Amino acid sequence: MTHTPAAAAATAATAASVSSAAVTLDRVEPPDWWVGMKSPELQLMLHGAGIGALQAEIAPMAGVTLSGTRRGDSPNYLFIDLRIAPSARPGTLTLRLKREGQVVVEHAYPLRARAPGSAQRASFGPKDAIYLVVPDRFANGDPRNDTVPGMAEGLRRDDPGGRHGGDLAGLTAHLDYIAAMGFTMLWPTPLSVNDSPQWSYHGYGATDFYRVDPRFGTNADYVRLGAEARRHGLGLIQDIVLNHIGSHHWWMADLPTADWVNAWPQYTETHHARMSLQDPYAAPSDRKRFSDGWFSPGMPDLNQRQPLVATYLTQMSLWWIETADLAGVRTDTYSYSDKDFLAAWSRRLKDEYPRLNIVGEEWSPHPAVVSYWQAGKRNHDGYVSSLPSLMDFPLQEALLAGLNQPDSHDGGFTRLYEALAHDFVYPDPANLVLFEGNHDTPRTYSVLHEDLDLTRMAWAYLAVVRRIPQFFYGSEILMTSPRHRDDGAVRADFPGGWVGDKVNAFTGAGLTERQAGAQAWLKRLLNWRKSERLVHEGALMQYAPLAETYVLFRYDAAQGLGGKRLMLALNKAREARELDLARFPEMLRGGETALDVMSGERRTLGRSLTLPARSVTLLSIE
Repeated sequence: MTHTPAAAAATAATAASVSSAAVTLDRVEPPDWWVGMKSPELQLMLHGAGIGALQAEIAPMAGVTLSGTRRGDSPNYLFIDLRIAPSARPGTLTLRLKREGQVVVEHAYPLRARAPGSAQRASFGPKDAIYLVVPDRFANGDPRNDTVPGMAEGLRRDDPGGRHGGDLAGLTAHLDYIAAMGFTMLWPTPLSVNDSPQWSYHGYGATDFYRVDPRFGTNADYVRLGAEARRHGLGLIQDIVLNHIGSHHWWMADLPTADWVNAWPQYTETHHARMSLQDPYAAPSDRKRFSDGWFSPGMPDLNQRQPLVATYLTQMSLWWIETADLAGVRTDTYSYSDKDFLAAWSRRLKDEYPRLNIVGEEWSPHPAVVSYWQAGKRNHDGYVSSLPSLMDFPLQEALLAGLNQPDSHDGGFTRLYEALAHDFVYPDPANLVLFEGNHDTPRTYSVLHEDLDLTRMAWAYLAVVRRIPQFFYGSEILMTSPRHRDDGAVRADFPGGWVGDKVNAFTGAGLTERQAGAQAWLKRLLNWRKSERLVHEGALMQYAPLAETYVLFRYDAAQGLGGKRLMLALNKAREARELDLARFPEMLRGGETALDVMSGERRTLGRSLTLPARSVTLLSIE
C-alpha cells in the first residue's frame, strides 16, 4: 500500500515497539494453492501479532518467485505476492519471515496438483434440476456437533431463528433421497463459520471464509459431501457471499486496512435501491448508499474497491471451487457489491473455469435490471459482465401471479405470458435459474392458498419452460409457511431429519395422502425431465392465454413438425376446457400420437383436446 509520510512514521514507530515482542503467525489465507492455474499470481494474507514488521523471503523452488510484499494499516498483517509459473511442480514452499536478517517465523506452504480436468469441469445448466436446502434445517446426522464449546450460539431447536442441529452428516446421509427425486444439483445455503450470538444458522454472515462452521462439520466433511454427491449423480453448488460479512468476523477486531469495510460517519444501511445502478437520472449519493450501505447492523459491507479485498474475495472463491470440486457457484446479493469488482471477479472465474456456471441473485421484478448483469448483454452504459446466469425473479413473480390472479388483459396467465415474452432482453434466457420458492420467500404452496392443482402447474412450468429449474427443500411434501416473509417458519425442519420425528418424508412414513401424492408426482416429473433433450435444449413457442388456459411447446427448431414436440397445457378454470387444436398450426398437424407424460396413457390427437378442470396436461408428441 501507499503510505503518507505521517503514516510511514507511525508504522515505523509501531514496528519498533513490537521489534522485541514475540511474533506469531495465526493465519495464512488461502491456506494452500495449486500449480497449473491459468493465472500465475497468488497473494497470501498473513495475520499474527507484529507480523507486518517482518521481511519475507521464500526458499528456492523452481517456478515460484516472490514478487513483492504489502503491509496494511494494522501491524498484524503482511501480504505476500507470489508468481507461480506454468513450469512449477507440486510441493511445499517454505516461507521465511525475518527480522534484521534472522528468521523469526518459518511456514510450510502446500502447492498442490490440480485434479485432472479441473479447469474444464462440467457445471450446471438447463439439463439440471437444483435442490436448495438450508443445512441446519434438513437433517441432523451428528448430534455431537449440535453445540460446540466456545461458539456463541448453541442448539435452540424450539426457536424458529435458532440453530436446529442439521449438518453435513445429515445432508450426506440423504443424498440418495435427493437423487431419487430426480434432482441433479444440490445447493446448500452457506456453510462457512457464522460465529454470532443469534440467527447464525443461515450462513450469510461469515466470520471465517475458509472454514466450515464446526456445527455443520469440517472442511473434510464438506469435501466428502461433494464426492458422495457426485457418486449419486449430483453436482455441488456453493453459495458465496461477496458483499458483506458478519459483525463478529475475526477481521472486525483488527481490520487489515482502514478502508477494508465501507465506513460512514454514522451507521448507514443500504436502501436497496438497486435500480439506481442503471437509472440514467440517479443521484450519485443514491448509488453510493445502495452499494456501500451496510446490509444490516450485523453485516458490515466489504469495500471491494480496496485491491487487497478484491484479491482476497476472488482467491477465496477460486479456492473453494478447486478444494471442494464444485459444479457451480451461487452468489448472494450480487449487485450490492462494487460493480467494477463484480466484472473483474466474474471474468477471473470464467478465465480459470470456462465451463463453470455462476448464478447471481439480483432480486428485481424487472427483466431489464436482471439482464444488465448477464454475460453478453450490450448495456447502455458500456458495462461488461462475465456472469453467465441469474436468478429469474421476474418470471418467478409472474408465475405466482399468473396462477393466483383472475385472468384479464393484464393479469393472471397474461402476466406469465408477457413475462416470458421479455426473454428478448436476455443474452441467454435458457441459462437463467427459475425457482418456485427459496429461503427468502414464503412457501409456494402457501402463496397458492394450499391449492395442490395450482402447485402442480407451477412445478410443471418450471420443468418444461426454457430455464434451469430450482426447487426449495420441502416443497415436494407441501411444506407451508405464513404468506408474508417469516424466515424462521419458511426454513422449518424437514420431517424425518431428526431422531424422534413422527413424520419421515425420506421414507414416506406419516405423510398425508396429499403429501405423498405430491412427492410422487414431482418425482415422476423430474426423473422424466432428466433424459428429455427437448427441455434441455429445444426451442420454445408459446400461445396467448385464452379462457383460463395457457399452452406452450418445446420442439427441435431444425425439425419443426417433422420431429418430436412437447406440449404443456395448463387449465386454471374450475371446469373442463375443450382446447381447439386448430389454434396451434405451427406445432400440430392433426392425427398425431401423443404420450401423456404423467399418466403414461397414449392418445391420438384429433380436432380438440379436453383439459380437465384445474389440470396439467403434458404431452410428448411424435
